[in-house]
Amino acid sequence: MRKKRKNSKHQKFVLNTLLLLIVAGAVWYQNSCQRATFPTEQLELPQLTTQVPSQQIAHQGYTVSYNSAWRLPNWVAYQLTAQEVEGDVSRSNHFYADPLVMGMQATNDDYKKSGYDKGHMAPAADMKWSETAMRESFYFTNICPQLHNLNAGIWQDFEDKTRQWAKQYQTVYVVCGPVVNQNRLGTIGQNNVVVPDGFYKVLLVETNGRYEALGLLFDHVAGRKKQKEYVCTVDSVEKVTGIDFFCRLADDVEKRVESQVNYPVWGFK
Repeated sequence: MRKKRKNSKHQKFVLNTLLLLIVAGAVWYQNSCQRATFPTEQLELPQLTTQVPSQQIAHQGYTVSYNSAWRLPNWVAYQLTAQEVEGDVSRSNHFYADPLVMGMQATNDDYKKSGYDKGHMAPAADMKWSETAMRESFYFTNICPQLHNLNAGIWQDFEDKTRQWAKQYQTVYVVCGPVVNQNRLGTIGQNNVVVPDGFYKVLLVETNGRYEALGLLFDHVAGRKKQKEYVCTVDSVEKVTGIDFFCRLADDVEKRVESQVNYPVWGFK
């Protein structure tokens, strides 16, 4: 009888595991087909082109594709307007589990003595227009392990520039997240939170009746180069991440803006 109970438990474990895999596959499939259902004004929402775990969650200030295997976002996307930049809600500094997540998340304990900051993807300073948006920006679905020198250095520099571009062009569409390829930096904490190999950010603005896009790639290292050295085409970011950005644009417009950088639009010579 004891042996039968063990077999029964094993069969139950296998069935539960298969069920989780089926659900995860369905979630990925649903998110991979979102292109047909995105409202056309949501230009910031990208499309995954590789089969990775993804739960898409819409919060007030941003939308996230959450990867439960990495305990990280695949991407975080949002619009930032000139009016939102002028918000005056105070920064929270309290990090929370995302209540909408299916699966495991990072915790505060994972980051203790890890050597990494809790690095925002959608920055708290972009969410000052709403107390709810501010609080939700501290969900762990919007956070990645990030070296302090990067988090408080060039990454923050481009967060500041993004707010300047929002003021200049009235609206900027932003997608950002981790680059996880070789996983050369391992994981942190009991929840095995993946430490990214790098980070990316892509931006889109409209000026003089034309869309213009910018790509940025950051190695996960300390130090700071000239800002222009992080600049690349959106096509380059797509090759590294396996994500199709700005796929709601007309095909000819998407092809143009993602294959080139109009440096003067972004303030680079």
